[in-house]
Amino acid sequence: MKPQTSPIGVFDSGYGGLTILKELRKRLPQYDFLYLGDNARTPYGTRSFKVVYEYTLQCVRFLFERNCPLVILACNTASAKALRTIQQKDLPLIAPGRRVLGVIRPCVEKVRDVSVGGRVGILGTPGTVASLSYPVELEKWGEGKIFSAVQEACPMWVPLVENNELDNPGADYFVGENIRN
Repeated sequence: MKPQTSPIGVFDSGYGGLTILKELRKRLPQYDFLYLGDNARTPYGTRSFKVVYEYTLQCVRFLFERNCPLVILACNTASAKALRTIQQKDLPLIAPGRRVLGVIRPCVEKVRDVSVGGRVGILGTPGTVASLSYPVELEKWGEGKIFSAVQEACPMWVPLVENNELDNPGADYFVGENIRN
């Protein structure tokens, strides 16, 4: 990517995407970034496909209006439920010269590269898990490797992150419960 004067937009339904932004800033220090966290409507993980799509499209448009030529959906649920529709249906109409990318494919590529036995555990929001996006992408981008994906919906993790409750016994309890299942 060539240096540009417009910022790269990074979107999440809350604070979790700040981890993605941190890595982007570390790896691409020559770029400016604009982060949008839709904290007023978080969590997305329990919402319908239609609602997640509508909210995500609103946020993408908001970032496009602020001159972002590229928007990264740092939200797994938005990537799972809205990305493909926005890329295929909306971008050609509203912003043909701009791009929207998600986090699922890069995660799958990393898992593909580091997985030894092909057994993958996926912990996510109910929406991400129900979408089957990770198993589908593992099959598509596995480069011939056979993956066995076990998924677990973790509905309490988003509130723990969004309320900065990660360093307490409640977080330990819910993480332990989800990992045991």
